[in-house]
Amino acid sequence: VQLQASGGGLVQAGGSLRLSCATSGRTFSNNAMGWFRQVPGKEREFVAGISWNGGRTNYADSVKGRFTISRDRNKNLVYLQMNSLRPEDTAVYYCAAARGSYSGIFVGEYDYWGQGTLVTVSS
Repeated sequence: VQLQASGGGLVQAGGSLRLSCATSGRTFSNNAMGWFRQVPGKEREFVAGISWNGGRTNYADSVKGRFTISRDRNKNLVYLQMNSLRPEDTAVYYCAAARGSYSGIFVGEYDYWGQGTLVTVSS
């Protein structure tokens, strides 16, 4: 089972990036998916989550109104559109598959993790 995150890079403050997460090895069409991020020395934190059918999403307060999570169940893809990026958004971003059908905000609710993609926002 693999989750492959991509789309990270260097962007100026105010810019946009779109992260993608491709899953393989099994289908997660009945599982919620989430994005987390981590900076060195800090714990991994929840960014956004989406329910199994895409009908429900939730976001960390710090990204509400700027980030949008979506999924294509047929293609086994999950996206994170990030707009109005800020230097404090700089982190390694991880996609994850939840144990259940609705996305929680805790790391322990997710069983499968991608390798992470680095997002750097310059001021």
